Amino acid sequence: EPVRQLPSHRILAINRGEREEYIKVEIEVERDTITSRIIERYIKKDNSPAAELVKKAIIDGYKRLIEPAVGRDIRNGLTEDAEAQAIVVFSKNLRSLLLQPPVRGKTVLGADPAFRTGCKWAVVDETGKMLETGVVYPTPPHNKVEQAELEFARLVKQYGVEVITIGNGTASRETEHFVANFIQKQDNPLSYIIVNEAGASIYSASELAAYEFPNLDVSERSAISIARRLQDPLAELVKIEPQSIGVGQYQHDINNKILAEKLSTVVESVVNYVGVDINTASPALLSYVSGINATVAENIVKYREENGKFNNRRKLLKVPRLGPKAFEQSAGFMRIADGDNPLDMTAIHPESYDLTGQLLQMIGADSSLIGKPEVRSSLKQLELKGVASQLQAGIPTLQDIVENLMRPQRDPREE
Repeated sequence: EPVRQLPSHRILAINRGEREEYIKVEIEVERDTITSRIIERYIKKDNSPAAELVKKAIIDGYKRLIEPAVGRDIRNGLTEDAEAQAIVVFSKNLRSLLLQPPVRGKTVLGADPAFRTGCKWAVVDETGKMLETGVVYPTPPHNKVEQAELEFARLVKQYGVEVITIGNGTASRETEHFVANFIQKQDNPLSYIIVNEAGASIYSASELAAYEFPNLDVSERSAISIARRLQDPLAELVKIEPQSIGVGQYQHDINNKILAEKLSTVVESVVNYVGVDINTASPALLSYVSGINATVAENIVKYREENGKFNNRRKLLKVPRLGPKAFEQSAGFMRIADGDNPLDMTAIHPESYDLTGQLLQMIGADSSLIGKPEVRSSLKQLELKGVASQLQAGIPTLQDIVENLMRPQRDPREE
């Protein structure tokens, strides 16, 4: 087909086929038309004694040097455009995946399906803490359905399981059939959901998973990841290299450095957009917060483990290697629920606390009342332009503050 009509995914497919030596690729051109035009341009007199020699030189030079060079340029241009398009698609898909709404406050039984090696399961409580792991064999070739049902019934009763998550890999449909039949026989209100398990095996074999669960088998770790993906997809997916999540086209054929940089930017943007609970976030999640690197993220978790929960944002300044500049960049993205200052659970930056206090004073309220119906109705009635000039503040800043005071614990993923 014409070069200009090649879609980006097909260009990447052609490149892979050529690289793996299944196909040979060339750009077809009307060589005779091109050479005759060059000859017309450079040979003015056919009767010149050098004309035949120049004609041969033109034909040879075009065929041996010019055509391959132009062909390479065209192929390179096509590949660059295709990679850029693939990165855009990957970024959009990754952002959508990371912004899936969390299902909070439920004890989950995660199942990682398989045929021969059995269905690995893990129970995690509402905070994501692992309670128990094991294996059942309800699918072919074992078909030990009764034993599997007895085991699942015990787990539901013992831990108060409310949701069963099933990975969408091998044997997913057969496991779904087993789980659906199992739920019908239960008196407890139980439901199940199939979750995307892309990258779960990468996480399970990673150093991070080995650090989190040193005594568990790789397959048991993936069942925990599948369970947690329902509770907080963002917190779980940031533990995996973005290019291993598998939501792009031909991601292994794209310039790895450019792809990694772009996807890292997407993850960072999503983490900062959602915000992180500083008292529950893992080092992997914290490392994507603006101004925080992997070392500082580790230090935050270490400080939390040694000194207990953070009860205000200012305590961050006591964390080793987290200086005033890093605090300035990161504080607005850190959340503290049930802390000393109710404003710490909002996206309002500590630099704007004084301005927020003045605004609350204007409506006769204080920070302990934020999010309450009476504060919301008072804030709705404010004429922001007049308030901005009175408080000598920018209108966009005031709009952000008002929005956060009306819905202090808003999670944008729920929308």
